[in-house]
Amino acid sequence: MSNTPVDITRLDASAEGFRERLDSMLAWEGVSDDAVVSIVTEVIREVRRRGDEALVEYSNRFDRLDVTDMEQLSIGADRFKQAYEGLPEGQREALRVAAQRIRDYHQRQLQESWQYRESDGTLLGQQVTAMDRVGIYVPGGKAAYPSSVLMNALPAKVAGVAEIIMVVPTPAGEVNELVLAAAYQSGVDRVFTIGGAQAVAALAYGTQSVPRVDKIVGPGNIYVATAKRMVFGQVGIDMIAGPSEILVVCDGQTNPDWIAMDLFSQAEHDEDAQSILVSTDEEFLDRVQASIEKLLPTMERAEIIRTSLESRGMLIKVCDREQALEVTNRIAPEHLELSVENPESWAREVRHAGAIFMGRYTAEALGDYCAGPNHVLPTSSTARFSSPLGVYDFQKRSSLIQFSAEGASEMGKVASVLARGEGLTAHARSAEYRIRK
Repeated sequence: MSNTPVDITRLDASAEGFRERLDSMLAWEGVSDDAVVSIVTEVIREVRRRGDEALVEYSNRFDRLDVTDMEQLSIGADRFKQAYEGLPEGQREALRVAAQRIRDYHQRQLQESWQYRESDGTLLGQQVTAMDRVGIYVPGGKAAYPSSVLMNALPAKVAGVAEIIMVVPTPAGEVNELVLAAAYQSGVDRVFTIGGAQAVAALAYGTQSVPRVDKIVGPGNIYVATAKRMVFGQVGIDMIAGPSEILVVCDGQTNPDWIAMDLFSQAEHDEDAQSILVSTDEEFLDRVQASIEKLLPTMERAEIIRTSLESRGMLIKVCDREQALEVTNRIAPEHLELSVENPESWAREVRHAGAIFMGRYTAEALGDYCAGPNHVLPTSSTARFSSPLGVYDFQKRSSLIQFSAEGASEMGKVASVLARGEGLTAHARSAEYRIRK
């Protein structure tokens, strides 16, 4: 581990050229190169053409397995129940508590059907129904993300999705017991140990063994993200997520070690993750820098954290609260920590953020695991137009329309005029047939 200082970009929001430098640091091109696109295109084509046979072949090639049929790539409900029951009591209880909090929070997001009648008896409304079947992609092998299982499966379950299919790769046959236990705790129905673009293709188009789903959710590598982009339209997807990111706004009154570790909590994900601190107190930025230097050698993933902080991290000096909020809304972060006095008043002025963590004691890490709200959040400034994963992502809305004879007659006149104005005579005459003479 290097003892050289961590070279984090320092910016002043009042300096000339700040916006250009900020935008340059925020820029993220998650676009697949031609080689990735070519591989994914071939994989999707072959899975569509050969189904299970292609899945077996690609699993052996990419995940270093030696299997001959899909039965060896399937895990039954008894197996993930066994995984749950075999966990140490502490892990089992943590899964149970986290699942209950996530379930309780998402229960409040349920949308209900509604309708009303107009004075002439015409009925209008909206019917809300759950999707029939969804697929959840979970990273596998040494990268164990049981929290990802909970956050993706439980909202679907609360929404009333009839069947949840989970895919998780097992490189070199490495099965993670905690992930299987989370599948049991979340009510996942079926698990296939497949990954990569081939798993996405199987969920989107179906094979002899893997049923076709209505929507695919969950994080994955560049091949998974590229495949999700390609199959969108055949199925729904949650989002194309970029690297994880955190923005901490601090007034200088929080322990700098806490803030440094909060920045580390995102930087340790991978070298492309982004950690940003905004403060009106330049001396506090120096103290946090000192905490970073002190704490970094104690971290297991120190080199990843260092690379992330030096390539994409920022310490930003602002002149006042107004400028801090202006910078925050420009960044539109995935995770926003408001480590300030009276954070609720600040939050009311935040227009763009995936999740807002208010107060000095609210570490973003709590949101990753057990706070309750979903940790699947918009990245790369997409919080400007998108929202966290939720129950509403697994529900559909159908319009309800039933005209009375009187209503059809009156509205038929309106429709006739508009249809003839558009040159659509059949539309007009269809409406006119219902007009009372």
